Amino acid sequence: MAWLNSTARYGTLSLALHWLTALLIVAVYALMHVHEALGRTPAAATAELWHSMLGLLVLLLTLIRLPLRFMQPAPAIEPPLVQWQHWLSLATHGALYVLILLAMPILGWLLLSAEGHDISFFGLPLPALSARDPARAETVKEIHETIGNIGYALIALHTAAALYHHYVLRDNTLVRMLLKRN
Repeated sequence: MAWLNSTARYGTLSLALHWLTALLIVAVYALMHVHEALGRTPAAATAELWHSMLGLLVLLLTLIRLPLRFMQPAPAIEPPLVQWQHWLSLATHGALYVLILLAMPILGWLLLSAEGHDISFFGLPLPALSARDPARAETVKEIHETIGNIGYALIALHTAAALYHHYVLRDNTLVRMLLKRN
């Protein structure tokens, strides 16, 4: 399998970044729930730390993915989508990138900064995006949580669409994102 995309399939690099990002998003959401369930315990603090670091890793991977997405061809969907499906796909992908892959990690970083926490990315200290400000922290937390809830719907829509294309429309939308079997 080729590293870069072709007009028929996504390349290994795009596939690896997509599926690694998907796994990280699942882990970030799961760690948030673990953190909430554990209350004010050392284990909860560890879950929160990993939630933050993996969220920042999502941001880093996204900053790698975005240029690749625009520099390489997207494999064609066969048969081609009808126009409304094409526009819905673009809107959903745009919302996933902007809200979940970019805004959420940045808001999380801003939240930690406004709460006065040191920000660490796997031991590497990162600069604060804001001075300590409890009022700003509360506002950012509400926005972060709201977008997180919207994320559930976007992820469900993205997943349902892939399955709909595969099992109902029987096009190659999902197959383009899977590792090629020999």
